[in-house]
Amino acid sequence: MAEKLTPDAAVSIYRRMATIRYGEDRIMRGLGAGEFAFSYYPTRGHEAIAASLGEALRTEDYLNITYRGFHNAVAKGTPLREVLAEMMGKATGTSKGKGGPMHLSDPNSGLMVTTGVVGAGAPIAVGLGLAAQLDGDGRVSVCTFGDGATSIGAVHEAMNLAAVWNLPVVFVCENNGWGEHTVQADYTKTQRLSDRAAGYGMVGVTANGTSPVDLFPVMVEAVERARGGGGPTFVEALTARHFGHTFGAPQAYRPAEELAAAQAIDTVAAFRQWLLDNGASDEPTLQVIEKEVAEAIEDAVAFGKESPPAPNSELLVDVFANVSEVPQ
Repeated sequence: MAEKLTPDAAVSIYRRMATIRYGEDRIMRGLGAGEFAFSYYPTRGHEAIAASLGEALRTEDYLNITYRGFHNAVAKGTPLREVLAEMMGKATGTSKGKGGPMHLSDPNSGLMVTTGVVGAGAPIAVGLGLAAQLDGDGRVSVCTFGDGATSIGAVHEAMNLAAVWNLPVVFVCENNGWGEHTVQADYTKTQRLSDRAAGYGMVGVTANGTSPVDLFPVMVEAVERARGGGGPTFVEALTARHFGHTFGAPQAYRPAEELAAAQAIDTVAAFRQWLLDNGASDEPTLQVIEKEVAEAIEDAVAFGKESPPAPNSELLVDVFANVSEVPQ
């Protein structure tokens, strides 16, 4: 299946990965310096998963993500300006500043919801998959979540129903081995989480989540299966988490050797080198991409900082159907 990663697709994936990396680095610098303030859940180590998935999907396909989701929002094509503005609580954000970093949504790019509740996106993805099936519009519904979410009842129920109804849904587990502060071996006896797919009667596959060369064909196959009426797939993408559960959180609970090994894996640098070694791109082209990405990130940060905050008049709008009937 590796032939599906064409040079054009590979370069497009790299642009997504570079945008995620540059964007996250800029966000964390800003947070650390007090330039702006909001809750942030780092995605370092997960870039290849989001970028490979984003490349495999169409704009109109549905994507439901979790609070650790900056990478997925970027990879799906949600405008950077609106993403940064929303994180800063500004009126120009994807949800007019009301959702913040944990509740990004942009139906125009297919980003339907970001949920701060572990595993809560799976039932939503199933509902959207059912809508796509009933409409016959060829859309695919995708849900991303961490390995810890596989122990949530709603995820089991969603997977079971998706299989029973043969829905066009892809469940993507970004398995970095840690459910918040608990290592996988301490919360489940299942070594390969994708093995659970057999119990639901759906296809399950475990892939290297640090390499688009390995992962992109898997994503394409899962999306094509869903779009073609073949039902859901559970993709377990193995990767490593570099930072704590939240920005700035200490990781004293992680063995030093394990943490060092995880942080030694640089998915972006490795894929950049693969592009050069395999003739998929060249140094001047990659440098141009990186310059464009860096400029786009700085533009988005500036846009967010300069945008006005959400006004008080918007407090109840989009929350109640008829604001005028709400007691003041």
